Amino acid sequence: MNVPRLNRELTLEAAERVPDGAGGYRLEWSALGRLWAAMTPGTGVERAGEFVRLASMPWQIVVRAAPETSPRRPRPEQRFREGERIFRILAVAEADAEGRYLTCFAREEVVA
Repeated sequence: MNVPRLNRELTLEAAERVPDGAGGYRLEWSALGRLWAAMTPGTGVERAGEFVRLASMPWQIVVRAAPETSPRRPRPEQRFREGERIFRILAVAEADAEGRYLTCFAREEVVA
């Protein structure tokens, strides 16, 4: 594996369930840390509904690995943020045999 060019700074975020005062809950996202990443886009799709359009783009996001117990190790159901852009993490796998990098399979969705 070639050494990835980690040239994008992303914020890793995790969701926490917070009571909404009406018997339910809402999700609040909190930052776990900033990571440098290499990002490769996939092929996007757009779906049109009756009142809204949804554009969806898969991404492969490579970051430096962290120990399994580290809060800075990305996990499915977390997300990356770059400004207003959100990349929902679907799966995480080791990117190289030595375990120095992780590939995060993510999806960016935009409602239009």
